[in-house]
Amino acid sequence: MSHALQGIWEMIRAESAGEPSSDLRALHVELHLGAETYHVHFAGELADQGTYSRADSEPHATFILLGAKGPNAGRTIPCIYQLAGNRLRVCYGLDGTTPSAFATTAASPHYLATYQRKMLP
Repeated sequence: MSHALQGIWEMIRAESAGEPSSDLRALHVELHLGAETYHVHFAGELADQGTYSRADSEPHATFILLGAKGPNAGRTIPCIYQLAGNRLRVCYGLDGTTPSAFATTAASPHYLATYQRKMLP
């Protein structure tokens, strides 16, 4: 079954530890979301892949990544997300806990990314 998250998303902004990440356009980071699978590509090369499950819960919609290949193999990463038109904002709980807000701080183990839809499935 198709859902609104499916497609190819290009990362346009990111932050970690309260600081903006380096020039993402030069890295060409893409998130490919299928019905229940994800792939992350850096400059066209597959860097990470696995499955995910999602839930439309309150106060934030969530999904949980289950890494299968790449640096996140064997990891479970809970996320909150916000979809507004062709923009997707995701806060990743890199320590295995679900983030409570779309923010990072120097002490938080979160990664916040904003994507722009590049292509529908």
